[in-house]
Amino acid sequence: MYPNLYYAVKDLFGWEIPGLRFINSFGFFVAIAFLAAAWILTLELKRKGRQGLLHYEETKITVGEPASFGELLMNFVTGFILGYKILGAFIIGPADPQNFIFSAEGSWPAGIGLGLFFAGLKWYEKNKQKLAKPEERIIRIWPHDRVGDFVVLAAIFGFGGAKIFHNLENWSEFIADPLTALLSFSGLTFYGGLICAAIAILWYARKHKISMRHLCDATAPALMLAYAVGRIGCQVSGDGDWGIVSDKPKPFGFLPNWMWSFRFPHNVINAGEPIPGCTGQYCNELPEGVYPTAFYETMVCLLLFGLLWYFRKRIDIPGRIFALYLIFNGVERFFIEKIRVNTKYDIFGFHPTQAEIISSLLVISGIILWVWMGKMPRPNEPKTAGPSPAFT
Repeated sequence: MYPNLYYAVKDLFGWEIPGLRFINSFGFFVAIAFLAAAWILTLELKRKGRQGLLHYEETKITVGEPASFGELLMNFVTGFILGYKILGAFIIGPADPQNFIFSAEGSWPAGIGLGLFFAGLKWYEKNKQKLAKPEERIIRIWPHDRVGDFVVLAAIFGFGGAKIFHNLENWSEFIADPLTALLSFSGLTFYGGLICAAIAILWYARKHKISMRHLCDATAPALMLAYAVGRIGCQVSGDGDWGIVSDKPKPFGFLPNWMWSFRFPHNVINAGEPIPGCTGQYCNELPEGVYPTAFYETMVCLLLFGLLWYFRKRIDIPGRIFALYLIFNGVERFFIEKIRVNTKYDIFGFHPTQAEIISSLLVISGIILWVWMGKMPRPNEPKTAGPSPAFT
Protein backbone atom coordinates (compact mmCIF):
# COMPACT_ATOMS: atom_id res chain seq x y z
CA MET A 1 0.00 0.00 0.00
CA TYR A 2 1.02 3.58 -0.60
CA PRO A 3 -0.45 5.92 2.07
CA ASN A 4 0.92 8.91 0.15
CA LEU A 5 2.91 9.58 -3.00
CA TYR A 6 6.20 9.64 -1.12
CA TYR A 7 6.04 5.87 -0.64
CA ALA A 8 4.83 5.25 -4.20
CA VAL A 9 7.64 7.25 -5.81
CA LYS A 10 10.23 5.75 -3.46
CA ASP A 11 9.09 2.19 -4.21
CA LEU A 12 8.67 2.63 -7.97
CA PHE A 13 11.64 4.91 -8.77
CA GLY A 14 13.84 4.89 -5.68
CA TRP A 15 13.49 8.67 -5.25
CA GLU A 16 12.95 10.12 -1.78
CA ILE A 17 11.05 13.42 -2.05
CA PRO A 18 9.88 14.42 1.45
CA GLY A 19 7.31 16.91 0.17
CA LEU A 20 5.35 14.09 -1.47
CA ARG A 21 4.31 12.92 2.00
CA PHE A 22 1.85 15.81 1.82
CA ILE A 23 -0.01 14.27 -1.15
CA ASN A 24 -2.27 11.55 0.20
CA SER A 25 -2.79 8.70 -2.28
CA PHE A 26 -6.53 8.71 -1.73
CA GLY A 27 -6.73 12.47 -2.26
CA PHE A 28 -4.58 12.18 -5.38
CA PHE A 29 -7.01 9.76 -7.02
CA VAL A 30 -10.00 11.79 -5.86
CA ALA A 31 -8.47 14.79 -7.67
CA ILE A 32 -8.06 12.67 -10.81
CA ALA A 33 -11.68 11.52 -10.41
CA PHE A 34 -12.87 15.14 -10.35
CA LEU A 35 -10.82 15.97 -13.45
CA ALA A 36 -12.15 12.92 -15.30
CA ALA A 37 -15.73 13.77 -14.33
CA ALA A 38 -15.27 17.39 -15.43
CA TRP A 39 -13.95 16.25 -18.81
CA ILE A 40 -16.84 13.84 -19.43
CA LEU A 41 -19.40 16.38 -18.22
CA THR A 42 -17.97 19.07 -20.52
CA LEU A 43 -18.18 16.73 -23.52
CA GLU A 44 -21.80 15.86 -22.78
CA LEU A 45 -22.92 19.43 -22.14
CA LYS A 46 -21.29 20.58 -25.39
CA ARG A 47 -23.01 17.76 -27.28
CA LYS A 48 -26.39 18.69 -25.82
CA GLY A 49 -25.72 22.34 -26.62
CA ARG A 50 -25.03 21.48 -30.30
CA GLN A 51 -28.29 19.53 -30.39
CA GLY A 52 -30.20 22.56 -29.14
CA LEU A 53 -31.17 20.84 -25.89
CA LEU A 54 -29.29 23.33 -23.71
CA HIS A 55 -29.13 27.09 -24.16
CA TYR A 56 -26.84 29.95 -23.23
CA GLU A 57 -27.50 32.62 -20.63
CA GLU A 58 -26.68 36.23 -21.39
CA THR A 59 -24.89 38.24 -18.72
CA LYS A 60 -23.50 41.75 -18.54
CA ILE A 61 -19.83 42.31 -17.69
CA THR A 62 -17.56 45.35 -17.54
CA VAL A 63 -14.31 45.07 -19.50
CA GLY A 64 -11.27 47.29 -19.60
CA GLU A 65 -11.04 48.10 -15.89
CA PRO A 66 -7.66 47.82 -14.13
CA ALA A 67 -7.24 45.30 -11.34
CA SER A 68 -8.90 46.49 -8.14
CA PHE A 69 -7.24 46.41 -4.74
CA GLY A 70 -9.68 43.68 -3.67
CA GLU A 71 -8.75 41.46 -6.62
CA LEU A 72 -5.04 41.91 -5.99
CA LEU A 73 -5.49 41.21 -2.27
CA MET A 74 -7.57 38.09 -2.92
CA ASN A 75 -4.96 36.72 -5.32
CA PHE A 76 -2.16 37.49 -2.89
CA VAL A 77 -3.95 35.73 -0.02
CA THR A 78 -4.69 32.68 -2.21
CA GLY A 79 -1.09 32.48 -3.38
CA PHE A 80 0.22 33.01 0.16
CA ILE A 81 -1.85 30.13 1.56
CA LEU A 82 -0.80 27.77 -1.25
CA GLY A 83 2.84 28.77 -0.92
CA TYR A 84 2.90 28.74 2.88
CA LYS A 85 1.36 25.28 3.12
CA ILE A 86 1.72 23.42 -0.22
CA LEU A 87 5.17 24.65 -1.25
CA GLY A 88 6.10 24.72 2.41
CA ALA A 89 5.34 21.02 2.66
CA PHE A 90 7.87 20.28 -0.09
CA ILE A 91 10.44 22.56 1.50
CA ILE A 92 10.00 21.35 5.08
CA GLY A 93 9.04 17.73 4.31
CA PRO A 94 6.78 17.07 7.35
CA ALA A 95 6.71 13.52 8.69
CA ASP A 96 3.00 13.85 9.53
CA PRO A 97 1.21 15.75 6.72
CA GLN A 98 -2.16 15.78 8.50
CA ASN A 99 -0.81 17.52 11.61
CA PHE A 100 1.19 19.86 9.38
CA ILE A 101 -1.95 21.04 7.54
CA PHE A 102 -3.78 21.96 10.74
CA SER A 103 -0.75 23.51 12.43
CA ALA A 104 0.68 27.03 12.12
CA GLU A 105 3.87 25.63 10.56
CA GLY A 106 4.75 26.62 6.99
CA SER A 107 7.22 28.49 4.79
CA TRP A 108 6.94 32.28 5.00
CA PRO A 109 9.28 32.97 2.05
CA ALA A 110 7.32 30.53 -0.17
CA GLY A 111 4.01 32.02 0.95
CA ILE A 112 5.01 35.65 0.34
CA GLY A 113 6.74 34.77 -2.95
CA LEU A 114 3.77 32.86 -4.40
CA GLY A 115 1.35 35.50 -3.09
CA LEU A 116 3.20 38.25 -4.92
CA PHE A 117 3.37 36.07 -8.04
CA PHE A 118 -0.41 35.48 -8.03
CA ALA A 119 -1.12 39.18 -7.46
CA GLY A 120 1.31 40.09 -10.25
CA LEU A 121 -0.41 37.70 -12.66
CA LYS A 122 -3.80 39.27 -11.93
CA TRP A 123 -2.37 42.79 -12.43
CA TYR A 124 -0.74 41.76 -15.72
CA GLU A 125 -3.90 40.05 -16.98
CA LYS A 126 -6.14 43.06 -16.24
CA ASN A 127 -3.56 45.55 -17.50
CA LYS A 128 -3.45 43.82 -20.92
CA GLN A 129 -7.23 44.23 -21.24
CA LYS A 130 -7.35 47.79 -19.88
CA LEU A 131 -9.23 50.30 -22.01
CA ALA A 132 -9.10 54.10 -21.96
CA LYS A 133 -12.80 54.00 -21.12
CA PRO A 134 -14.16 50.74 -19.58
CA GLU A 135 -17.30 49.49 -21.31
CA GLU A 136 -20.13 47.06 -20.60
CA ARG A 137 -20.64 44.05 -22.84
CA ILE A 138 -23.19 41.25 -23.08
CA ILE A 139 -21.63 37.79 -23.21
CA ARG A 140 -23.16 34.35 -23.65
CA ILE A 141 -22.38 31.69 -21.07
CA TRP A 142 -23.22 28.10 -22.02
CA PRO A 143 -23.78 25.32 -19.47
CA HIS A 144 -20.42 23.73 -20.37
CA ASP A 145 -18.74 27.03 -19.42
CA ARG A 146 -19.98 26.45 -15.87
CA VAL A 147 -18.34 23.04 -15.38
CA GLY A 148 -15.68 24.65 -13.18
CA ASP A 149 -18.41 25.96 -10.89
CA PHE A 150 -20.04 22.51 -10.82
CA VAL A 151 -16.73 20.91 -9.81
CA VAL A 152 -16.12 23.43 -7.01
CA LEU A 153 -19.65 22.93 -5.64
CA ALA A 154 -19.27 19.15 -5.87
CA ALA A 155 -15.93 19.27 -4.05
CA ILE A 156 -17.10 21.53 -1.21
CA PHE A 157 -20.53 20.06 -0.60
CA GLY A 158 -19.44 16.53 -1.48
CA PHE A 159 -16.67 16.51 1.12
CA GLY A 160 -18.93 18.11 3.72
CA GLY A 161 -21.75 15.67 3.04
CA ALA A 162 -19.40 12.70 3.09
CA LYS A 163 -18.11 13.73 6.53
CA ILE A 164 -21.60 14.37 7.91
CA PHE A 165 -23.01 11.02 6.78
CA HIS A 166 -19.92 9.16 8.02
CA ASN A 167 -20.22 10.71 11.46
CA LEU A 168 -23.94 9.93 11.57
CA GLU A 169 -23.10 6.33 10.73
CA ASN A 170 -20.39 6.25 13.44
CA TRP A 171 -22.05 8.48 16.03
CA SER A 172 -20.29 7.00 19.07
CA GLU A 173 -16.84 7.69 17.57
CA PHE A 174 -17.89 11.25 16.71
CA ILE A 175 -19.16 11.95 20.24
CA ALA A 176 -15.94 10.57 21.73
CA ASP A 177 -13.70 12.95 19.74
CA PRO A 178 -15.67 15.43 17.54
CA LEU A 179 -12.70 17.57 16.48
CA THR A 180 -10.65 14.62 15.20
CA ALA A 181 -13.69 13.14 13.47
CA LEU A 182 -14.36 16.39 11.60
CA LEU A 183 -10.77 17.23 10.64
CA SER A 184 -9.56 13.72 9.82
CA PHE A 185 -8.98 12.91 6.12
CA SER A 186 -10.35 9.41 6.68
CA GLY A 187 -14.01 8.63 7.18
CA LEU A 188 -15.89 9.67 4.06
CA THR A 189 -19.26 8.24 3.03
CA PHE A 190 -19.83 8.31 -0.74
CA TYR A 191 -23.62 8.60 -0.62
CA GLY A 192 -23.44 11.52 1.80
CA GLY A 193 -21.19 13.36 -0.61
CA LEU A 194 -23.39 12.45 -3.59
CA ILE A 195 -26.60 13.67 -1.95
CA CYS A 196 -25.22 17.00 -0.66
CA ALA A 197 -23.33 17.75 -3.88
CA ALA A 198 -26.42 16.95 -5.96
CA ILE A 199 -28.56 19.38 -3.93
CA ALA A 200 -26.00 22.18 -4.36
CA ILE A 201 -25.57 21.60 -8.11
CA LEU A 202 -29.31 21.37 -8.80
CA TRP A 203 -29.83 24.64 -6.92
CA TYR A 204 -27.10 26.28 -9.01
CA ALA A 205 -28.56 24.88 -12.25
CA ARG A 206 -32.03 26.16 -11.41
CA LYS A 207 -30.59 29.60 -10.63
CA HIS A 208 -29.02 29.76 -14.10
CA LYS A 209 -32.01 28.22 -15.92
CA ILE A 210 -30.19 25.04 -16.99
CA SER A 211 -32.48 22.11 -17.79
CA MET A 212 -32.15 19.78 -14.81
CA ARG A 213 -33.17 16.71 -16.78
CA HIS A 214 -30.48 17.22 -19.42
CA LEU A 215 -27.93 18.21 -16.79
CA CYS A 216 -28.63 15.06 -14.76
CA ASP A 217 -28.29 12.91 -17.89
CA ALA A 218 -24.97 14.57 -18.68
CA THR A 219 -23.64 13.98 -15.16
CA ALA A 220 -24.61 10.28 -15.02
CA PRO A 221 -21.60 8.85 -16.94
CA ALA A 222 -19.30 11.40 -15.25
CA LEU A 223 -20.42 10.33 -11.78
CA MET A 224 -19.92 6.64 -12.55
CA LEU A 225 -16.42 7.22 -13.93
CA ALA A 226 -15.48 9.44 -10.97
CA TYR A 227 -16.59 6.75 -8.52
CA ALA A 228 -14.55 4.10 -10.32
CA VAL A 229 -11.39 6.25 -10.27
CA GLY A 230 -11.95 7.34 -6.67
CA ARG A 231 -12.11 3.71 -5.54
CA ILE A 232 -8.60 3.21 -6.92
CA GLY A 233 -7.48 5.62 -4.20
CA CYS A 234 -9.23 3.49 -1.57
CA GLN A 235 -7.45 0.37 -2.80
CA VAL A 236 -4.01 1.96 -3.18
CA SER A 237 -4.01 3.70 0.20
CA GLY A 238 -5.82 1.01 2.20
CA ASP A 239 -8.23 3.47 3.82
CA GLY A 240 -10.46 0.87 5.48
CA ASP A 241 -12.95 0.42 2.62
CA TRP A 242 -12.26 -3.26 2.36
CA GLY A 243 -14.30 -6.40 2.73
CA ILE A 244 -14.88 -9.11 5.27
CA VAL A 245 -12.40 -11.94 5.80
CA SER A 246 -11.91 -13.92 2.59
CA ASP A 247 -11.64 -17.52 3.81
CA LYS A 248 -13.21 -19.29 0.81
CA PRO A 249 -11.09 -20.97 -1.91
CA LYS A 250 -10.14 -18.75 -4.83
CA PRO A 251 -12.60 -19.52 -7.67
CA PHE A 252 -10.24 -18.88 -10.60
CA GLY A 253 -6.67 -20.11 -10.48
CA PHE A 254 -5.38 -17.56 -12.99
CA LEU A 255 -6.27 -14.61 -10.71
CA PRO A 256 -3.48 -13.12 -8.56
CA ASN A 257 -4.00 -13.96 -4.88
CA TRP A 258 -4.44 -10.29 -3.88
CA MET A 259 -7.56 -10.03 -6.04
CA TRP A 260 -9.29 -12.56 -3.80
CA SER A 261 -7.65 -12.13 -0.42
CA PHE A 262 -5.45 -9.20 0.63
CA ARG A 263 -4.00 -8.09 3.96
CA PHE A 264 -3.40 -4.42 3.00
CA PRO A 265 0.17 -4.03 4.32
CA HIS A 266 1.24 -0.45 5.17
CA ASN A 267 -2.37 0.73 5.06
CA VAL A 268 -2.96 4.42 5.72
CA ILE A 269 -5.13 3.92 8.83
CA ASN A 270 -2.59 1.58 10.51
CA ALA A 271 -5.20 -1.15 10.97
CA GLY A 272 -4.21 -4.67 11.98
CA GLU A 273 -0.98 -5.97 13.48
CA PRO A 274 2.67 -4.85 13.20
CA ILE A 275 4.67 -6.05 10.19
CA PRO A 276 7.84 -7.82 11.41
CA GLY A 277 10.97 -5.79 10.74
CA CYS A 278 9.09 -2.70 9.53
CA THR A 279 9.92 0.69 10.99
CA GLY A 280 8.16 3.98 10.38
CA GLN A 281 4.68 5.42 10.43
CA TYR A 282 2.77 2.85 8.36
CA CYS A 283 3.84 -0.59 9.52
CA ASN A 284 0.63 -2.56 10.05
CA GLU A 285 -1.26 -5.14 8.03
CA LEU A 286 -4.50 -7.03 8.59
CA PRO A 287 -4.19 -10.33 10.48
CA GLU A 288 -6.26 -12.13 7.83
CA GLY A 289 -6.83 -11.59 4.13
CA VAL A 290 -10.03 -9.73 3.20
CA TYR A 291 -11.91 -9.10 -0.03
CA PRO A 292 -10.43 -6.07 -1.86
CA THR A 293 -13.89 -4.59 -2.46
CA ALA A 294 -12.58 -1.22 -3.67
CA PHE A 295 -10.86 -3.01 -6.55
CA TYR A 296 -14.07 -4.89 -7.38
CA GLU A 297 -16.03 -1.64 -7.42
CA THR A 298 -13.52 0.00 -9.74
CA MET A 299 -13.86 -2.85 -12.26
CA VAL A 300 -17.66 -3.00 -12.09
CA CYS A 301 -18.13 0.78 -12.26
CA LEU A 302 -15.83 1.11 -15.27
CA LEU A 303 -18.09 -1.41 -17.00
CA LEU A 304 -21.21 0.50 -15.91
CA PHE A 305 -19.65 3.74 -17.14
CA GLY A 306 -19.19 2.08 -20.53
CA LEU A 307 -22.86 1.08 -20.58
CA LEU A 308 -24.05 4.59 -19.69
CA TRP A 309 -21.74 6.07 -22.32
CA TYR A 310 -23.15 3.66 -24.91
CA PHE A 311 -26.81 4.32 -24.08
CA ARG A 312 -26.51 8.12 -23.74
CA LYS A 313 -27.18 8.58 -27.49
CA ARG A 314 -29.68 5.75 -27.76
CA ILE A 315 -32.10 6.71 -24.98
CA ASP A 316 -33.69 9.95 -26.12
CA ILE A 317 -36.15 10.58 -23.28
CA PRO A 318 -34.55 13.22 -21.01
CA GLY A 319 -33.95 12.03 -17.47
CA ARG A 320 -33.81 8.32 -18.23
CA ILE A 321 -30.01 8.09 -18.44
CA PHE A 322 -29.87 9.49 -14.91
CA ALA A 323 -32.58 7.03 -13.84
CA LEU A 324 -30.42 4.24 -15.27
CA TYR A 325 -27.44 5.57 -13.31
CA LEU A 326 -29.43 5.45 -10.07
CA ILE A 327 -30.41 1.84 -10.74
CA PHE A 328 -26.89 0.76 -11.74
CA ASN A 329 -25.31 2.54 -8.80
CA GLY A 330 -27.82 1.21 -6.28
CA VAL A 331 -27.59 -2.41 -7.46
CA GLU A 332 -23.78 -2.36 -7.53
CA ARG A 333 -23.47 -0.89 -4.05
CA PHE A 334 -26.20 -3.09 -2.53
CA PHE A 335 -24.45 -6.31 -3.53
CA ILE A 336 -20.91 -5.15 -2.69
CA GLU A 337 -22.17 -4.37 0.83
CA LYS A 338 -22.68 -8.11 1.36
CA ILE A 339 -18.92 -8.59 1.57
CA ARG A 340 -17.87 -5.20 2.96
CA VAL A 341 -17.04 -4.23 6.53
CA ASN A 342 -19.55 -1.62 7.65
CA THR A 343 -21.57 -0.37 10.61
CA LYS A 344 -25.01 -2.00 10.73
CA TYR A 345 -28.28 -0.57 12.05
CA ASP A 346 -30.90 -2.45 14.03
CA ILE A 347 -34.30 -1.71 12.42
CA PHE A 348 -37.21 -3.95 13.47
CA GLY A 349 -34.96 -6.98 13.62
CA PHE A 350 -33.21 -6.22 10.35
CA HIS A 351 -29.54 -5.16 10.28
CA PRO A 352 -28.85 -3.18 7.11
CA THR A 353 -25.92 -0.84 6.58
CA GLN A 354 -26.44 2.84 5.75
CA ALA A 355 -25.28 2.16 2.20
CA GLU A 356 -27.75 -0.74 1.79
CA ILE A 357 -30.63 1.50 2.84
CA ILE A 358 -29.62 4.34 0.52
CA SER A 359 -28.78 2.03 -2.40
CA SER A 360 -32.19 0.38 -2.12
CA LEU A 361 -33.83 3.82 -2.19
CA LEU A 362 -31.73 4.74 -5.23
CA VAL A 363 -32.92 1.67 -7.16
CA ILE A 364 -36.56 2.39 -6.28
CA SER A 365 -36.09 6.07 -7.17
CA GLY A 366 -34.44 5.12 -10.47
CA ILE A 367 -37.34 2.87 -11.45
CA ILE A 368 -39.92 5.53 -10.53
CA LEU A 369 -37.91 8.19 -12.38
CA TRP A 370 -37.64 6.00 -15.48
CA VAL A 371 -41.44 5.62 -15.64
CA TRP A 372 -42.12 9.25 -14.70
CA MET A 373 -39.77 10.67 -17.35
CA GLY A 374 -41.65 8.76 -20.03
CA LYS A 375 -44.88 10.54 -19.08
CA MET A 376 -43.48 14.06 -18.77
CA PRO A 377 -43.31 16.62 -21.61
CA ARG A 378 -39.80 17.06 -22.90
CA PRO A 379 -37.94 20.31 -22.16
CA ASN A 380 -38.32 22.94 -24.91
CA GLU A 381 -41.28 21.02 -26.42
CA PRO A 382 -44.99 21.89 -26.28
CA LYS A 383 -46.45 20.77 -22.98
CA THR A 384 -49.60 18.70 -22.78
CA ALA A 385 -51.79 17.92 -19.80
CA GLY A 386 -50.12 15.57 -17.40
CA PRO A 387 -47.75 15.49 -14.43
CA SER A 388 -46.17 18.73 -13.21
CA PRO A 389 -43.08 19.65 -15.30
CA ALA A 390 -41.17 20.93 -12.27
CA PHE A 391 -38.28 18.54 -12.97
CA THR A 392 -37.02 20.24 -16.12
